[in-house]
Order: sequence, then structure tokens, then C-alpha cells
Amino acid sequence: MRETLQQKSIRAAEIVHRLKMEYPDSRCSLTFQSPFQLLVATMLSAQCTDERVNLVTPVLFSRFPDAHSMAGATVMEIAEIIRSTGFFNSKSKNISNMSRLVVAENDGEIPLTMEELVKLPGVGRKTANVLLGTGFGMPGIVVDTHVTRLAGLLALTKQKDAVKIERDLEKILNKEDWIIFTHLIIDHGRAICKARRPQCSDCVLEDLCPSASPAGNKLPQQSGI
Repeated sequence: MRETLQQKSIRAAEIVHRLKMEYPDSRCSLTFQSPFQLLVATMLSAQCTDERVNLVTPVLFSRFPDAHSMAGATVMEIAEIIRSTGFFNSKSKNISNMSRLVVAENDGEIPLTMEELVKLPGVGRKTANVLLGTGFGMPGIVVDTHVTRLAGLLALTKQKDAVKIERDLEKILNKEDWIIFTHLIIDHGRAICKARRPQCSDCVLEDLCPSASPAGNKLPQQSGI
């Protein structure tokens, strides 16, 4: 039987409730001291672990803590510090250009709208939602690889495109849970619902997940319920 939108919303609320109980300290794992630093750290986290980013940013931010100082750095200076995060050439250019643009057009202050943020070099919708939600408390759903994978397994969406997944989740999640939802899903994806070795038998969501297997391994992704 196909699940109605209302039924899916009720199930989604229970999923969030259980994950909040399971991960009471769930939050953004990047370290930062300002919205600008959060933006840079999020840009660095592309194709890189948060743990690696957190090893690099103390050095980077000790030298270039804000947009003005970062705009004054050369691309080579930035690249040498962030080299271990991968794709350092493109990341360093984007961080440099983003900083210069923020200084030139906004006196070093990070803009507060999605429309303005995605115009910045190296900033896509996912990065913008991280900044708006974690940096400024503005409701938004960050769709990363964990959210894409688990939202599909949990049959909260059938979509593969990040923006379409975001729109589907907005329809069924309470708005006050939009920010925390991503953090909870990331924590659960790292701890239990691992891509290569999911632990269904230890999962607090097993009875709510159409993809769960009694044997403890994920079945192929369902098309919906």
C-alpha cells in the first residue's frame, strides 16, 4: 500500500525523534568561530572528511581569520595550507575569489540569502544551506551523500537529485527539525547505517525502514511504500 504524505510525515517525525534520543549532541562537526570560517570550512569539506578539515583550518584561520585577511592572501599561500584536503588548486582559487568578492561587495560580511550565496565562487546550494542553518539558524535542509543515501533507504524520497530531495524532505519534516535532520542523519550514517556495512539489527529505525533486513543487511533500495 502506498504511503500517504501524512503517513510519511508521521513516520519522519518518529525517525527524527528516535535519532534525537540516539544522538543527543548531534551538531555540525566542523570547527569555526565565525560565519566566514564556517563557509570556508564547508568549502574545504567537499570530497574530504570533516576530521581532515578540522586539522587544516586552525592553521589556515590563525593566518587568515576573516574575509579581509583571506582576500589579501595569495592563492599559493592558501593552497599550501589546505593541500591535504584534496582538490586544493580549485579550492584555494574559490576561497580566494570568494573572499575578495565578499570584501568588495559586502565589506567582508557573508550575505544572508540563498540567492546571494550561490553567486559566490565555489558555493553551491548545499554549502549555502550549511551556512544559513548552522551559521545563522535559518531553516534549511542540507542534502549531502549521507542524506541522499539514507533518505532513499528510509523511503522518504524517490528522488536522486539533491534539490528535488530537499524539496521532498521539506514537505514531510517539521520546519524546526530541518537543520538538525542533516546532522542526525550524518551521525547515523557514520555509526550504524554505513554504506558498505549497515548494521540493521542494531538500528533504532529498523521497524521504520522499508529497506531493513531481519538478517542485518540492507535489501536493495525500495521504490516506495
